[in-house]
Amino acid sequence: MTKNLVDIRRDGPVVTVLINRPERMNALNREAWRQLGAVFADTINPDMEIRCVVVKGEGGRAFAAGADIAEFAEARADAAQAARYDTIMRDGLAMVAACPHPVIAQIAGPCVGGGLELAALCDLRISGRSGRFGVPVGKIAVTMTLPELAQVQRLIGSAAMMEILLEARVFDAAEALAKGLVHRVVEDEALEEEVAATVRRITANAPLVNRRHKALVRLADSRGAGPFSEAEQALAYDCLATADHAEGMAAFAAKRPARFTGR
Repeated sequence: MTKNLVDIRRDGPVVTVLINRPERMNALNREAWRQLGAVFADTINPDMEIRCVVVKGEGGRAFAAGADIAEFAEARADAAQAARYDTIMRDGLAMVAACPHPVIAQIAGPCVGGGLELAALCDLRISGRSGRFGVPVGKIAVTMTLPELAQVQRLIGSAAMMEILLEARVFDAAEALAKGLVHRVVEDEALEEEVAATVRRITANAPLVNRRHKALVRLADSRGAGPFSEAEQALAYDCLATADHAEGMAAFAAKRPARFTGR
């Protein structure tokens, strides 16, 4: 039986996705990329009862120490093999990018190479002090591919991206915060609770609005300052016809917490 290299755990409307290769510092091989894509495509993305997703590495010592270089000699030795390998990886990343629900990366230890590419596609990135970041592929004469480079560069800009690639340095969580790679850094012993508190804040909001805000931010990111069509601008208004909007207004008037149903 094939080991689950990507596991999922569910607690009500919250799903935790675990990269499950702690013996390899959660480095992602081809099968792990396949399983990551399948978990999001088949289980997470279609389920509108989900309100938040947390991605983390099993064992707590590493988020993901990049792609598993140990298989490169057999699976990524030339351009043709690399293209096939990257298609598998990219399919997995695309399913994370397509997730309609808020996704949080909970980062401890190494988050480099392919691990950083995965974290960059999450909506929020919260790191412990032990977080380590970078794209050190220049040290093995491998080029970061353009789609993944663009996702990281989207967060930090071309100047910081150039520094990361040319120096091939692995740097700490404080520098990642300064560069804009992560949203917050906390002590490692506080990481679990900080992520849990973030989940609570997210899931207290109307899930339809969270999903719509995520889609609108991505649209704005792809289009810059616009102009936006009337249909695109109207995407902000359809939540007004929902039961959750009525509940939110009633809860506000009654000074009580809203009980959103996602409808």
